[in-house]
Amino acid sequence: MTISPKHHMLLVEDEPSIRETIRILLQSMGYEVSTAVDGFDALSHLKTMRPEVLISDLNMPNMSGFELLSIVRRRFPEIWVVAISSAYGYGEDVPGGLIADAFYPKGRQKLGELLRTVADLIEHSVERIDVHRRATAPVWIATYGYDSRGVPFGVITCTECLRSFPVSVAHQNLHQIHETRCLFCKSPARYVIDFMRTATASTALDRAAVTGASPEATSGDVGGLRRSSPGVIHIDVPDERLRLLRVSH
Repeated sequence: MTISPKHHMLLVEDEPSIRETIRILLQSMGYEVSTAVDGFDALSHLKTMRPEVLISDLNMPNMSGFELLSIVRRRFPEIWVVAISSAYGYGEDVPGGLIADAFYPKGRQKLGELLRTVADLIEHSVERIDVHRRATAPVWIATYGYDSRGVPFGVITCTECLRSFPVSVAHQNLHQIHETRCLFCKSPARYVIDFMRTATASTALDRAAVTGASPEATSGDVGGLRRSSPGVIHIDVPDERLRLLRVSH
């Protein structure tokens, strides 16, 4: 039995073959399907359409699925979300802070399980909308570099006043939701450290410190980092002009 085509899906997957396979499967069940290649592409689609269900990979370039799903929950709480990934199984394998209504482990379950998950979300969608609106989704941040004491830090943009401020991430669990206060409006700010971008950025910084080369020369433009002189990193922070940080190791 097919589903009414009024149910619109947005599929976000950077791997072309997987994206096409899932798209064909969903369309065969009667769903209307739009596709996006990464988080930024998905947000561009959401400017002009509102799917009932968003299905997103977690490990993607440019903007990870973790960050995308957090943004979707804050801006579009009416959208139901299915996270998919081959990197994790069920239960404790899935990182904390993941903002999704369901999870599908790619390659570990038959695709029929994904279809059942989507159908279940649509069937019980009315029951979950209030839960979405009451919950506060955390912001996903990356570690941008080190302060003058050699302590790693990230930058949070407050969802209330939209100002950005730094936060130390030296001793924090990458898989947990943390909470702090905005330095400007004092509103509570919940965040999770995006370990995918953190690992990439840290690798570039460490390699640059050893070789003297710029992060661009070692791994491309990572997390808005660029070196202008030895020991100095320019950091492009959303909603602010460039910050200048002296890196010490």
